[in-house]
Amino acid sequence: MDTTQPFTVAIDGPAAAGKGTIARAVAEAFGFAHLDTGLLYRAVGAQMLAGQNPVEAARALSPEAFEDASLRTAEVAQAASKVAVIADVRAALLDFQRAFARRAGGAVLDGRDIGTVICPQAEVKLFVTASPDVRAQRRFDELTARGHAPMFEDVLADVKARDARDSDRATAPLKPADDAHVLDTSKLSVEDAVASAIAHVKATRAV
Repeated sequence: MDTTQPFTVAIDGPAAAGKGTIARAVAEAFGFAHLDTGLLYRAVGAQMLAGQNPVEAARALSPEAFEDASLRTAEVAQAASKVAVIADVRAALLDFQRAFARRAGGAVLDGRDIGTVICPQAEVKLFVTASPDVRAQRRFDELTARGHAPMFEDVLADVKARDARDSDRATAPLKPADDAHVLDTSKLSVEDAVASAIAHVKATRAV
């Protein structure tokens, strides 16, 4: 295959399923560029929390905004989920994502509507998922490691609430594309999940 040609890997899935880890590993394995599209919405969410209009923030978004360390906080994650249901915000960010996806040399994008809306013609589509309890435990462990002291029940409730908001929204709801390869990581180690994803991409590129 000509490595200078566009080759898009679309990776979708709910929070804490492992899609970000898998996306970074796939990008590294094949030398593709990587975009965590959730950062776009987190950046807009952070600016909304700061008092800005989310649609205006989305239209004026610059790559420098992704470097803000506060984008990884739980508060910003919730704000990101809220601005993501706004159709005008999604429209403002659409062109940015599509241009990135078709860059020469290949690209991996992870998010919630990459395979269904952003890049429906992607050469590879993965939907990474896991049970709510498993995902809540992962998020709980992550927050604890950062020095927070959450209640597991609160984290689980937050995961379920975000799932409902992402799946039930009218615009670009979270769901697997019809031709996506579903990868359930509930009982997989990080290494096994990454290996499975890389094997699927490799098999598709060989066709």
